[in-house]
Amino acid sequence: MVAVAILAAGRGTRMKSDLPKVLHELGGRSLVEWVLESARDLQPLRKLVIVGYGGDQVQTSLMAKYADAGLEFVEQKQQLGTGHAIQQVLPYLQDFTGDLLVLNGDVPLLRPQTLQRLMTIHKQEGNAATIVTANLPNPTGYGRVFCDSKNLVKEIVEHRDCTEAQKQNHRINAGIYCFNWQALAKILPHLKADNDQQEYYLTDTVHDLDQVMAVDVEDFREIMGINNRRHLAAAHEVLQEWIKEGWMDAGVTLIDPDSITIDDTVQLEPDVIIEPQTHLRGKTLIKSGSRIGPGTLIENSEIGENVRVLYSVISDSTIASNTRIGPYAHLRGHANIAEGCRIGNFVELKNAEVGLKTNIAHLSYIGDATLGEKVNIGAGTITANYDGFKKHHTTIGDRTKTGSNSVIVAPVTLGNDVTVAAGSVITNDVPDDSLAIARERQVVKHNWRSNQPQD
Repeated sequence: MVAVAILAAGRGTRMKSDLPKVLHELGGRSLVEWVLESARDLQPLRKLVIVGYGGDQVQTSLMAKYADAGLEFVEQKQQLGTGHAIQQVLPYLQDFTGDLLVLNGDVPLLRPQTLQRLMTIHKQEGNAATIVTANLPNPTGYGRVFCDSKNLVKEIVEHRDCTEAQKQNHRINAGIYCFNWQALAKILPHLKADNDQQEYYLTDTVHDLDQVMAVDVEDFREIMGINNRRHLAAAHEVLQEWIKEGWMDAGVTLIDPDSITIDDTVQLEPDVIIEPQTHLRGKTLIKSGSRIGPGTLIENSEIGENVRVLYSVISDSTIASNTRIGPYAHLRGHANIAEGCRIGNFVELKNAEVGLKTNIAHLSYIGDATLGEKVNIGAGTITANYDGFKKHHTTIGDRTKTGSNSVIVAPVTLGNDVTVAAGSVITNDVPDDSLAIARERQVVKHNWRSNQPQD
């Protein structure tokens, strides 16, 4: 049995933010969400999040996404060190007899396979504790770990407490531990704050546990902690490298990867092509054969097969196969586009259902509307959906055509096979097989210019 305790109580003053540090976002998830995801495959029996500053915010944020995950929130009213934080879980784990995995809520890049390896070694070796370590090129600021030839830990010394000789050791403590809980629980109440910071260090338990082993992480960047905005940017760069390498290995073409960003929550199928300056966010799925970009933002949307999107913004929408979007289109608020459509330049769609093989080629706004199959929307057509108080719906039937510069004033329904004359303002329903003309008759006044004052 495994329990996980996540240290998430700190404010993170160097972030210069009122937002708790663990809620800052990285690649589509908050820092603490990354930590929770890293432990998901372990299927822990208990999941305890130790909160302090902004604890209500942290709890609200996590429960919005992990309502059914069985999270338990433990309050650390004063932040007196890592040992003090784990002391707070003693009442929660009184009857627990398994292993406790301790993770930091501000270390988001830790990979699930690293934790699997940690747990495997911990069990195989029968360790009282197993800790993750790394050899850093520049270990300044990190506690040093001193081991024997079998990787058994002899001593852990915080950086501020190291002698100059000890600082020459580049093996550092990553702050990630697996403990035999029953062994640790006997020691926790007796920790002392005999150090410069007057804090209770979890690392001090090493001296009183029978066998403690170090496990080096394969890529030291995994244990990067986030303490300021520069660290957050550096972590984003590492994460993007891993994500993009993974997708290219999976058969996705990235043209100029350095100019592209992809959230970890995005899913791509083989033979997708991503052009430069394209950014994919949230719960987005792009299917095989589609070409996205350049200069495109897609967020929380599904793109079908063989779709072409050029210089456009798409959010919270669905695009079916063999559709062309852009350039300079904006689809938002649950726009759902059927197969074989064309949504052209400077077209905005909001909360719109667009039927099979419908064209909205340019310079149109279609909001709160349902369009049938093979509809053709002329340039400059808009659905006037807002009366100043509330939104209204427009329905346009199959094979209906609107002339350029038409205004459809909702609520209104145009039937099947309707033609709307250019420049019309339609305020009433139009039946099937009709021509609708709603404009002033043209008046020509001859010799009008000659009657005007001359400069």
